[in-house]
Amino acid sequence: MTYEERIISGDIEGVQEEMVEKSLRPQYLRQYIGQHLVKKELSIYIEAAKLREEALDHVLLYGPPGLGKTTMAMVIANELGVNIRTTSGPAIEKSGDLVALLNDLEAGDVLFIDEIHRLPKVVEEVLYSAMEDYFIDIIVGEGPTAHPVHFPLPPFTLVGATTRAGQLSAPLRDRFGIVSHMEYYSVKDLTDIVLRSADIFETRIEESGAVEIARRSRGTPRVANRLLKRVRDYAQVQADGVVTKETAHSALSMLQVDDKGLDIVDQKLLRMMIESYNGGPVGLSTIAANISEEIETIEDMVEPFLLQNGLIQRTPRGRIVTAVGYEHLGYPLPATEN
Repeated sequence: MTYEERIISGDIEGVQEEMVEKSLRPQYLRQYIGQHLVKKELSIYIEAAKLREEALDHVLLYGPPGLGKTTMAMVIANELGVNIRTTSGPAIEKSGDLVALLNDLEAGDVLFIDEIHRLPKVVEEVLYSAMEDYFIDIIVGEGPTAHPVHFPLPPFTLVGATTRAGQLSAPLRDRFGIVSHMEYYSVKDLTDIVLRSADIFETRIEESGAVEIARRSRGTPRVANRLLKRVRDYAQVQADGVVTKETAHSALSMLQVDDKGLDIVDQKLLRMMIESYNGGPVGLSTIAANISEEIETIEDMVEPFLLQNGLIQRTPRGRIVTAVGYEHLGYPLPATEN
């Protein structure tokens, strides 16, 4: 099973799935559940920019996938009352692509670049002057006829999102005036999100059922909404259509999502480390080869949640399974850890 096939995957699965995701997105900060510190800070910066009638300073949002970075960018634009253009780092292959995007912006507009750490270097360098001084210089023509052309730009706000802030170059990172870390959500906030989504889906749900889904959602709203849809299906076919705690438990057990939110791939990773390597240390490339996943997938999608919950640790020699990880899977601790 590849990561993209997992029920807890953070990736968008097709056009229909994307439309559902959009229907669940809040439009304003007051509707946005969770990320309380980020919302508090942004509300102040946005209000100040509106009072001064200036463009909001550039914003960098970073954190694991599925925590609402794209949604937050759209909320920022709505709060400012401006338009937003969205793209991603891999989609901007050359400086001309960036120029075309910037040329369509009006004063105060938001340009959202997802996966901004994947911008080509040549594009990133063009972005420096655009962010700092609101102009770009491009070379027109070839050979002896080549000459620079100066393009002034209206003041705009760049919102960049990344799961790997450490891969951003220092010059690019330093040009963001607002840097916000998106954290995993609490069970309470995820419960509220599940209840809100169930109302949008017109699904009957008990609060205990919402809590059960929230507990297994890896601290991630996108996962919570996907689990809710699968539990809703199960409730309609196997129960009376109402999502209760018992129905949610049965549905999630069928999906092999345990009470900590670990799915079959997470459990496979931990069991492999315990059974084949005595709990570690194990190198990342070795882990990837053993469970047939890409190194980047493990680093971005799998490992952060296991680290957050204390199931594994990083060491200079590799990853090790903690006592919590052994206990969760029901393995006895090795003699060296007694």
